[in-house]
Amino acid sequence: MNELRKWASEQKGIRAALLGLSLVMGAVIVGQAYFLVNIVDGVFLQNESFEAMVPMLGFLLGMMVIRTSITYANARFGVKMASNVKRNIRSLLLQKWTENPIQTAIQGQSGGKVTVMMEAIDGIDSYYREYMPQVMKASIVPLVVLAAVSYTHIYSGLIMMITAPFIPLFYIIIGIKTKKKSEEQLDKLAAFSGQFLDTLQGLQTLKLFGRAGRQRDVIQRSSLGFREATMDILKIAFTSTLMLEFISTLSIGLIALEIGLRLVVFDSISFVSAFFVLVLAPEYYTALKELGAAFHTGRGSLGAAEKIKAELEVDEQPVKWGNMEVPARPGLELKNVHFQYGEGFSLKKVNICVRPGARVAVVGATGSGKTTLLNVAAGLFDPLEGDVLIDGRPRSSFSESSWFREVSYISQHPYLFSGTIEENIRLGAPGDPTRTEVEAAVEKAGLSELICELENGLDTKVGEAGRGLSGGEKQRVALARAFLKQPSFVLFDEPTTGLDLKTEQILQRSINELAQTASVMTVAHRLHTIQQADVIFLMENGEVEAAGTHMELMESSESYRAMVQGGAAG
Repeated sequence: MNELRKWASEQKGIRAALLGLSLVMGAVIVGQAYFLVNIVDGVFLQNESFEAMVPMLGFLLGMMVIRTSITYANARFGVKMASNVKRNIRSLLLQKWTENPIQTAIQGQSGGKVTVMMEAIDGIDSYYREYMPQVMKASIVPLVVLAAVSYTHIYSGLIMMITAPFIPLFYIIIGIKTKKKSEEQLDKLAAFSGQFLDTLQGLQTLKLFGRAGRQRDVIQRSSLGFREATMDILKIAFTSTLMLEFISTLSIGLIALEIGLRLVVFDSISFVSAFFVLVLAPEYYTALKELGAAFHTGRGSLGAAEKIKAELEVDEQPVKWGNMEVPARPGLELKNVHFQYGEGFSLKKVNICVRPGARVAVVGATGSGKTTLLNVAAGLFDPLEGDVLIDGRPRSSFSESSWFREVSYISQHPYLFSGTIEENIRLGAPGDPTRTEVEAAVEKAGLSELICELENGLDTKVGEAGRGLSGGEKQRVALARAFLKQPSFVLFDEPTTGLDLKTEQILQRSINELAQTASVMTVAHRLHTIQQADVIFLMENGEVEAAGTHMELMESSESYRAMVQGGAAG
């Protein structure tokens, strides 16, 4: 309910208009009852002529017209509020999903997201279109009617005050049940939508494997589950309507009994006052009863609101890969990739798969195509043939900016621009990181000791290409960039080459930490840096000659054994 109210709080103008209309509506209902009672009294008891009643009839007609107009305006304002809120929420969802389409593609089923965008958002329509206007009306009109009745006959007012709480108490109890059932209904609809869309997209595969019939049964069960959840909500709605009618009818009956006794038996109230109270009593309970019906509808919207809130707040959830728990990152696959520099060197039919959270190494002799392969994987070069797939989808289906948000490429000689160290670290970071976040990235990259030694710390200026910093210090700045960016893929063109042992150890420790939250692909020149890789690809003349773990390649590849014995990977 808090989320629904928060979204409604943005519609201040409409809410103020609804409140003003409710005040006028209360006054009109009392005025309408007043003129009706006096017309009946004048015609039937006072024997007034028709001509004498014409002004009263005119006022009564005017009240009826005003009441009808207010009812129409209430409905229009409700529709307008619902339209505005739904448009705003859809914009928020689209913004969230399009800011990082790669992460969106791997988090949940497309059918489920369509259900949230369409069904769940439409599910909150009734809250703003019916419930909110009715809340405004029920907050004002019964109070105005109660004041008029109490002023006319205090005992009838007391009966109203005593019986009225039973209506909201009942629909609160029913509403709790409705919310739970509504959430179950949306869960089953999302499951049904996701399964149905997946089945349609993979129908050919299901037929080839003879699983089409089994999947049909799964969809049928999901559809029946959704139907049963919908029927449960309808049962609650019918029950609540019956009970609200019973409570309001019983309450009006009590007032009529009390008024009748005082009018006929005790003769302690005038006809005009008694009739006035009896005309207003149904209006009082009708407003509360309509609120009860609207409350049922509003509680039904809570389930939809929870789904929308969950989608807006969803973050990357860890997934299982083997025995490891890794962040929900996309996988990368190079499938039959061919690339050529003009008439010169070429990659030929390269097939490489980088699973989410995996550590992959590429080794081979100088000129075997390792760096070219890394450039193609990074998206700096497009393959002439074959595909680069992200979780099974062509990389070309995503925008270039969304892909590069997921990638950090750390070469042997990372480029630093003229400016401060902090400005260079912030390069490419999403949003506007705080100074604390920059300092945390510096710590993880092993730069803290250097920064503390500098007089201006992070505000120390460096020249073009990082003049003033050593090769190892530039590498650590590049690592800090990666830690701040938090990419899904980190591509290394062996950054430890040419570094002293201490710097290499610092960098290796930072790389290992970065690998905890990203898939890592490393072009290796020192074998000891990649022996723990999940998969090692051996390149030769632009082709993948062999692939496997270090131990597997030691057993199966003579070229790899020779490379290990030579002490280098390229």
